Amino acid sequence: MNKALFIDRDGVINRERNYVHRIGDFEFLPGIFTHLQKFNSLGYLIIIITNQAGIGRGIYTVEDYNKLTSWMLDEFKKNKVEITDVYFDPYHPEHGVGEYRKESYDRKPNPGMILKASKKHGINLEKSILIGDKLSDIQAGLNAGVGDLFLINTGHEIEDVKVPIECKLVNSLDEVLKMQ
Repeated sequence: MNKALFIDRDGVINRERNYVHRIGDFEFLPGIFTHLQKFNSLGYLIIIITNQAGIGRGIYTVEDYNKLTSWMLDEFKKNKVEITDVYFDPYHPEHGVGEYRKESYDRKPNPGMILKASKKHGINLEKSILIGDKLSDIQAGLNAGVGDLFLINTGHEIEDVKVPIECKLVNSLDEVLKMQ
């Protein structure tokens, strides 16, 4: 069984901005390539899991998302980072438009994206890590049974609520790597 790093996109891989969907607005966070190279070298499959409610809200299209994701993956490849897979959920239960207004088992805090990746890639969730910048990321990891959960403070305002005891609060991916 493989171990994986499940990582959120906006606020962890790139700077958090409202509904990033254009290449010109996408800014990788400092050190992301080096940090993810280290996770690769430690034997982690890297799985990006991201809610994309901007699609559901009608702000951008699945095609816009796919174009940006393809570019992002090319940038990772150029920087010698192997991304195993990317999962996204376009739905929103309250603000979605048309077919996108619905509950989804994949939308974090639900565990759907993680469980699909685990099944597809033979991942041992107990030996895996999840890094997110919102409590919904952490809750998805808890719901899926991911072994190590990290809430990262990357400039995105963390909700002023009680952080689950199962979660470690960190300021950088470097801190997570030092714990591996």
